[in-house]
Amino acid sequence: MRLAELGERSGVPVGTIKYYLREGLLAPGRRVSATQAEYDGTHLRRLNLVRALIQIGRVPVATAREVLAHVDDASLGTTIRLGAALWALPHPPDAPADDPVTAEVTAVVDHLLATLGWEHAREIGTLSPSYRSLVTTVTTLARLGYAHDPESLAVYARQMERVAQHDIERLEAFDEDGEKAEAAVASAVLFEPVLLALRRLAQEEHSTRRYGL
Repeated sequence: MRLAELGERSGVPVGTIKYYLREGLLAPGRRVSATQAEYDGTHLRRLNLVRALIQIGRVPVATAREVLAHVDDASLGTTIRLGAALWALPHPPDAPADDPVTAEVTAVVDHLLATLGWEHAREIGTLSPSYRSLVTTVTTLARLGYAHDPESLAVYARQMERVAQHDIERLEAFDEDGEKAEAAVASAVLFEPVLLALRRLAQEEHSTRRYGL
């Protein structure tokens, strides 16, 4: 397909596609003349991912480029490739390491991971932005008077483990590791709001059942 058709099928203006091409977010098309190039389904899929990152996820262009570089790095194993791409997504600032509350929460998180048997998470620890994000968020809750003990967090963690297992099983629908990484990134940007919305709807439902309107 030509550039105009790529824009029509993706819903992304041609000018924006040209910008993504200049920024290296989209691979060049196959040249058919000095001024024309052809694009295929892989360009359309990648363009949809770029749009999800930048227009919906509000990910900066430089960060999107880093995420996509990991997605395309065929030298990485499946787990590392997925993890590197997801780690490159924006995360909240780390909690102050010298804060006593941070130290207490870190101990709680480490105990939680041990209880769950999440050995990989324990092994990489603070190297993982997700680990640090959990510490930061639980630390903020504790400072506001909403502390969570390991037992309380474990209830949520076990539900998330079931969700994560389902996520990984869905990735098996894709043959290539690069496609798996793309799907994981798209899910992180687009599907996490779905999980949040479902949680809030469930809260409304159970609140109504327990307390009435």
